[in-house]
Amino acid sequence: MKIKSFTFNPLQENTYVIWCEDTQNCAIVDAGNYDNAENKELRNFILENSLIPTLLLGTHAHIDHIFGNWYVKQEWDIPYLLHREDIPMLDRSITMAALWNLNYTPSTLPDAFLEAGQILTLGKCELEVRFVPGHAPGHVIFVNHEDRWVIGGDTLFRGSIGRTDLPGGNHQLLLDKITQEIFTLPEDYTIFSGHGPETNVGFEKTNNPFFLSNHYE
Repeated sequence: MKIKSFTFNPLQENTYVIWCEDTQNCAIVDAGNYDNAENKELRNFILENSLIPTLLLGTHAHIDHIFGNWYVKQEWDIPYLLHREDIPMLDRSITMAALWNLNYTPSTLPDAFLEAGQILTLGKCELEVRFVPGHAPGHVIFVNHEDRWVIGGDTLFRGSIGRTDLPGGNHQLLLDKITQEIFTLPEDYTIFSGHGPETNVGFEKTNNPFFLSNHYE
């Protein structure tokens, strides 16, 4: 499975397009595209690489990760999948956009709900869904075991973790779930985060200041 990252919107969120090389079926993960220029950048990449959008996936529904949902649904009419515990984040999104004075066309509701342990099929490729709340109540990550990478959303960053002071956040829960669901993966698994550069499991277990007390052991 191949992966392409884009950094979109005023909050510098990472949007991902992932696809199965055998079929060209692709998923758009955390559509943060914010304006016409970013919509065009996303669309052109998909067209130029002859990709076939089949899924819109959300790690969670904070505003910076859903700016592009309306556009993606209008352009390709593909199912939107999100964990049910993040519906309150969608409900709050219009208020959050107004609070931060950001342009926002409201996201549609999910077409189906993601579940812990679920296996998503993209062409001939598979993604495992793991439930990692704490930053947001319905936060999930997507694990591609064949190519040894994770789309981690805002759970774990290079040298940091997702903030937990927003509504629905829980600091200790996030630490516990990172330990259980991410640090149990092999150390060479690459982590593609919701903001900033990529990292890997081994680096974060050894260097992340939130885990230097051997919290994960």
